[in-house]
Amino acid sequence: METKIPQASSLLLIISLTLFVITGLAARQDEDPYIGVCIGTQVSNLLAPADLVAFLKAQQIKHIRLYDPDTNILSALSGAGIRVLLGIPNNQLLALGSSPATAAAWVARHVLPFHPSTPISAIAVGDDVPFTLPSVLPVLLPALLSLRSSLSNLSIPISTPLSFSTIIDPFPPSQAFFNQSLVSGFLLPLLRFLSSSSSPLMLNLYPYYVLTRARGVVPLDNALFRPLPPSREEVDPNTLLHYTNVLDAMLDAAYFSMRNLNFTNIPVLITETGWPSLADRRIEPFASKDNADTYNSNIIKHVLDRTGTPLHPELTSSVYIYELFDEDLRPGPLSEQHWGLFYGNATPVYLLHVTGSGGLLANDTTDKTYCVAAEGADRRMLQAALDWACGPGRANCSEIQPGETCYDPNTVKAHASYAFNSYYQKEGKVAGSCYFQGVAMITTSDPSHGKCIFPGSKEMTNITQVALNATQTSDAERSCRQWRRRSAVIDANLLHALSVALSVTMIILTSIP
Repeated sequence: METKIPQASSLLLIISLTLFVITGLAARQDEDPYIGVCIGTQVSNLLAPADLVAFLKAQQIKHIRLYDPDTNILSALSGAGIRVLLGIPNNQLLALGSSPATAAAWVARHVLPFHPSTPISAIAVGDDVPFTLPSVLPVLLPALLSLRSSLSNLSIPISTPLSFSTIIDPFPPSQAFFNQSLVSGFLLPLLRFLSSSSSPLMLNLYPYYVLTRARGVVPLDNALFRPLPPSREEVDPNTLLHYTNVLDAMLDAAYFSMRNLNFTNIPVLITETGWPSLADRRIEPFASKDNADTYNSNIIKHVLDRTGTPLHPELTSSVYIYELFDEDLRPGPLSEQHWGLFYGNATPVYLLHVTGSGGLLANDTTDKTYCVAAEGADRRMLQAALDWACGPGRANCSEIQPGETCYDPNTVKAHASYAFNSYYQKEGKVAGSCYFQGVAMITTSDPSHGKCIFPGSKEMTNITQVALNATQTSDAERSCRQWRRRSAVIDANLLHALSVALSVTMIILTSIP
């Protein structure tokens, strides 16, 4: 005998289904993308764990990547509200992939004693294994499976960071595909695992290396997120999507590569990206503080503005910046030691320009920084730079004239510091305005002395209510723009959900006499 659903029950079912779908969509929309930082430990006099945690909190860093689970650091992070992407070094993979008991012991030692007081946001198993240690590739997937099993009921995503070399012919993105030699034996099983466990595809993406290997084909501005005229934007001829920066093109190449293998539900987590601040200029001419500042400042804005990619404007990947500290003990080319935002003593290598980031990376002290003559700078170069600043640079040098308040001490270095800072403040402290052919440096220490007050000094600056209101208005407008973008995505998803619910309604109602 056919069972018919009463009309009231049908409507209740429809309402429940609709609420379920809408609630799930809203929950996913609330998962904001974030900026994290990678912490390498090949640093002279690395901060003690407690001091490191205090430093992270002062910089308002809430997401970090540890390459090796240091139990002392994990213990110090307890209760700090900082989420950890916990790494497993390549040299441990053979043991973990060969023995489920070893994987269980690893989880028991490095995860269970700390999580959730030290929240483990995800586990990164190995790093670029296919190209850095291909001999252990056969045990990588078994290691992932054993660790997943050992995590029991903990909802901690688990994946393995891959380099962009895994993707072939990345531009145009629509023609990108995975390295065929890795597909059947590794990538297909990996993507199935990620899809079934709701884990991200972890990628290390470096526009810096795309630029250096492109031999002039890729514009520097394109790699640094600087605006390009429409005529210089890269266009995918198959999709007609416009790409204004290299990173978005790399991300969409990854999405197209997964789509070619019939995977469309796996998000991308950028586990490394960054820019070196120093290198041998003959070999790596684009490694500089100005470029590193520009790239890292712009990627922070890019993520926090939730701009997505041309293919997926509704999806903004979270990003870990490589790296927190310069690793001065790291072997290899000079650039390998200079990817940090800070030196090992926790002073900034350069000052990010990320106003409006909500306090993230508090070394963005753009309202209290100064430009002064660098220590040990050549006197003749200082004099030339001083002459330029007070001449073509149009810095206000009136206060260093004879008889004025900043004339003493009457030295080239002292006068250059005042002139450099005057120019730096006049230019709005933008990246590159405190360089002067390498004889200037940024400092957070107020160089004012006696009656000589430097431009930008707290003693000179009186923040008016008008300026405060302008800042608040700017922040409010930014919040509104973000909300409009998010609302547009939510509205589209809600329409889809309601459409699904309506279809179900019609099916059910047609079965009711």
